[in-house]
Amino acid sequence: MSERKPIESWLTDMDGVLIHEGVPIPGADRFLKRLRESGRPFLVLTNNSMYTRRDLHARLSRMGLEVPVESIWTSALATAQFLSEQRPGGSAYVIGEAGLTTALHDVGYVLSDSGPDYVVLGETRTYSFESLTKAIRLINDGARFIATNPDHTGPSTEGALPATGSVAALITKATGREPYFVGKPNPLMMRAGLNEIGAHSETSAMIGDRMDTDVLAGLEAGMETFLVLTGLTRPEEIDRYPFRPSTVVDSIADLVDRV
Repeated sequence: MSERKPIESWLTDMDGVLIHEGVPIPGADRFLKRLRESGRPFLVLTNNSMYTRRDLHARLSRMGLEVPVESIWTSALATAQFLSEQRPGGSAYVIGEAGLTTALHDVGYVLSDSGPDYVVLGETRTYSFESLTKAIRLINDGARFIATNPDHTGPSTEGALPATGSVAALITKATGREPYFVGKPNPLMMRAGLNEIGAHSETSAMIGDRMDTDVLAGLEAGMETFLVLTGLTRPEEIDRYPFRPSTVVDSIADLVDRV
């Protein structure tokens, strides 16, 4: 196997790597500071489609983590870019929050519940029976089904919350239609992010806390992968997967000197 090229750009997941339940993980501030000082391109990624880049920038800043707005990449942005390339100027019925609706507006999409090209499902804390019923009927009438990410649960201080993947499964059961998931582990999200910062997979690294999304996405995009143990994946779970990260570390603090 050929030796990998030096890392020139970094992509890192947010929840479980930089923050945990709204609290910065020790070393995250030093890692981000080192990235900013190095001048190397980097992105903070999240499968959560609820928030805009500005929202996330403000939330991280309040925690003492400084990430430029342009260095944030979400499944909502990746979904909007994908749809814009597939069907420019199209229409969509959207279940989601401002992060998703803003991203679709910004690429020229019309949000409509009358004969839309797509039903787009994202994250929200207010899934309603009415909106899900509307989505099911539109898909049955021919709208294509897109979901921002396949995550079944999301974190909260009270415990796990149902996320996009779980709600997508409900819609699939009612319609017989599987969605196309744009977010991790789809390497499409990673490649779109790399293009955003002008980076290349062979000289990039992905840091994540989940084997099934972060590591798999980085691997399939051709990147070096680092698994941190501050999130969902436990050490004893790693060998259950048919693939491995390039490196396993305790936390983001262990990677500061790699930048």
